[in-house]
This record gives sequence, structure tokens and C-alpha cells, in this order.
Amino acid sequence: MSFLFILATMKNIGVALRSLRTARSLSLAEVSAVTGISVSTLSRLETGQRSPHLDYLVPLARLYKVSLHDLGLPETGDPRIHAQPQRRSDSTVIPLTRYPAPQQAFKMVLPASRNEPKLVTHEGREWLYVLSGTLRLLLDCETYLLAQAKQRSSILPDSIGSAAQVPRRSKSSAY
Repeated sequence: MSFLFILATMKNIGVALRSLRTARSLSLAEVSAVTGISVSTLSRLETGQRSPHLDYLVPLARLYKVSLHDLGLPETGDPRIHAQPQRRSDSTVIPLTRYPAPQQAFKMVLPASRNEPKLVTHEGREWLYVLSGTLRLLLDCETYLLAQAKQRSSILPDSIGSAAQVPRRSKSSAY
């Protein structure tokens, strides 16, 4: 980790701390009274002149009701830490990358279905990795059963669904 990266991170944390404090109309003295951190230390944290140790960040995050990540800490590299599953119709989509990103990855849990799917289009390319079972891919007017990785252009209308009567799991990546 470079010295310049550390300095930039300290500055980002300081900017976030000041922004959180001023958004709540709190003075340094009020924050000091609640957290037990001296006014001088708080001021130096906000200006990037003091190393933002966890001893300081934890009580500040608690006071501001935010996560440590929201204080400007660098990305962890593990996109699944804050993954929030989303329900889409009868499917569950779990983001595996943060948004926005040049490439988006999702884990999809698709229920068994005999319903006629709706074809959709989007820009970019898409990769599918079938984790269990078999998927039915409708691509334009063709139907494909997928049981292994498949990459294709995503310009043609398509629909992805389970090819069996039991739920299937898959991972999708698009850019």
C-alpha cells in the first residue's frame, strides 16, 4: 500500500466525518461530549492530520449511525459483503459486484416455471455460469438448454429461465 494511497484515504475519511457532523448540525464540542474524543483530535481527523484509527472511527460511526465503510474506508474487494438480494417477479437476484462497475455480476435463483417468458434486450455482452441444474435460454427465436458456461451477444431479445420443474441456480455477468 503506497504512502499516497494512505494519505488519500485519510483525507477521504476526514471529508466524510466533517460532512456527517455538519449534516447533523453538530459542533466538534458536541461530538466530543458524546464520543469522548477530544475536540482537537476530532478537528485533526476531519482535516486528515490525524490517523483515523478504529478507536476513533467506531464511536463516530455509532454516533452518526453509519457503517465504517460509509466513513470513506477503502473498498474491501469482496463485493458480497453488502449484497442485498432483490426479488424480481418470482426470481431472486443477488448482486456480486458493487454498482456502478464496468462489469456487473449477479447470482440468480430461478424457480421452476412453465410460463411463457418475456424477451428483453440490453447493451453489452453476457456470460452465464450454470451452478446447478439446466437453464432454458430463449435467444431471439431459438431455445437453448444450458448446463455449462455460455457467452453471447446480448443485443438479440432473450429470456432466461429454469428448464426443469425444480428451482435452479445460476450466475450471470454483464458489461
